[in-house]
Amino acid sequence: MPGYYIGLMSGTSMDGIDAALVRFSDPGVDIVATHGEAYAETLRFALRRAATTPVDEPIDNIGGLDRQVGECFRDAALALIEKSGIPAGEINAIGSHGQTVRHQPYGPRPYSLQIGNPDIIAGGTGITTVADFRSADLAAGGQGAPLVPPFHDWLFRSPDESRVILNLGGIANITILPAGDEPVTGFDTGPGNTLLDRWIHRHLGRPFDEDGTWAGKGQVVDSLLEQLQSFGYFRLPPPKSTGLEDFNLDWLAQYDVDAHAPEDVQATLAELTASSVALHVQAYAADARHLFVCGGGAHNRDLLRRLERNMPEIEVDTTQAVGLDPDWVEAVAFAWLARRTVRKEPGNLPSVTGASRKVVLGTIHCP
Repeated sequence: MPGYYIGLMSGTSMDGIDAALVRFSDPGVDIVATHGEAYAETLRFALRRAATTPVDEPIDNIGGLDRQVGECFRDAALALIEKSGIPAGEINAIGSHGQTVRHQPYGPRPYSLQIGNPDIIAGGTGITTVADFRSADLAAGGQGAPLVPPFHDWLFRSPDESRVILNLGGIANITILPAGDEPVTGFDTGPGNTLLDRWIHRHLGRPFDEDGTWAGKGQVVDSLLEQLQSFGYFRLPPPKSTGLEDFNLDWLAQYDVDAHAPEDVQATLAELTASSVALHVQAYAADARHLFVCGGGAHNRDLLRRLERNMPEIEVDTTQAVGLDPDWVEAVAFAWLARRTVRKEPGNLPSVTGASRKVVLGTIHCP
């Protein structure tokens, strides 16, 4: 039977679901079909409220969102299957990341909470579904994030050069792929699109800054940029991970941003994303000569130009240049992780997450 798998992903942008149906070879992957399912505005609002004000969120609301998001993931998978023409019986498994509403890898009892009931997905599609990928790594002493670097290692590593893969979602994270036998490393560098998206939505009512056009009209406020760059997370050594708990409009408000023109703040936030990526690449991947971008930020031309200016010694491109559409890298990665799980193969990298050992990730839900 062909090795068909589905990956379902919704990240910290909380704008919808990316779904990819793929067939794996070793090494290599073919994308058979893709589908994007946008969240309704009311659901986006509820999810962002749950992620940024958890103390005020009743448990009944979280439980209801868990089911509602599961139904959205199920519907995305069904639409993908119909589009592909592949019978559900030929699909080995679905890997569902779920929707993160809280990521707390620090403290005495670290945890990461993703909602989107996987039994709704399994029961609605008739396909075995793997979910809750982060808990096993956390139980082994890791951060539970990032989880995609092992897939980057499998698909994008080169024996001839050191590479960096940059995922520009709501949060930015990098995977460092050395040319030799050195271990892979990876971690969150800080905000990706999340502050840019929230700021433009607050001022212009738009969900995101298309091509970075609004940021491109502003001027970077150097004094504000220096204040933002002084935030402690940027100085933490890896392994490390972050989320909307750290980078949100409430966090931004403490820096008196309303004293500046909104478009100048947008330009400064774009520069913060680019400069924080560059800070970490230069510190931990000084020999890298290529940086390949994936995620929604790969379409932000202003942000890509800022990356190039901050790292003139590195060639910046998208993952399309190494064989995979940047819009679907993470969805394909969770299909790959589901494949690892059903084959009882480890899915984490301790050199990335800080876990004490390699572990099989995820829980399996039968239809």
